[in-house]
Amino acid sequence: QLQLVESGGGLVQPGGSLRLSCAASGFTSDNYVIGWFRRAPGKEREGVSCISRSDGSTYYKDSVKGRFTISRDNAKNTVYLQINNLKPEDTAVYYCALGLFVGSSLARTDYDYWGQGTQVTVSS
Repeated sequence: QLQLVESGGGLVQPGGSLRLSCAASGFTSDNYVIGWFRRAPGKEREGVSCISRSDGSTYYKDSVKGRFTISRDNAKNTVYLQINNLKPEDTAVYYCALGLFVGSSLARTDYDYWGQGTQVTVSS
């Protein structure tokens, strides 16, 4: 049974950094994409970044470019999201998701499996 588990969230001051992790288990194919999404209070869930398992190609939402970095460790079946210079507007529940496709997409409907989410709160 495929499972995605996020970790690494927490309370951080503006300007700080966090590294979120998404550990995948129960899946052996190389043809999938891991995406990071977030849902801020009162807002729709939005995609912020994704990475291909097979070739490591990455894609970012324009508004997070330069502050967010997605990476993968295939040996650990883990994808990371490094977030630097955190801002209060980054406060959200962050989810990772697995999509059974090749390429890149930040559309929620393209993803098939979801983790439970990890809370990131940016506040002084």
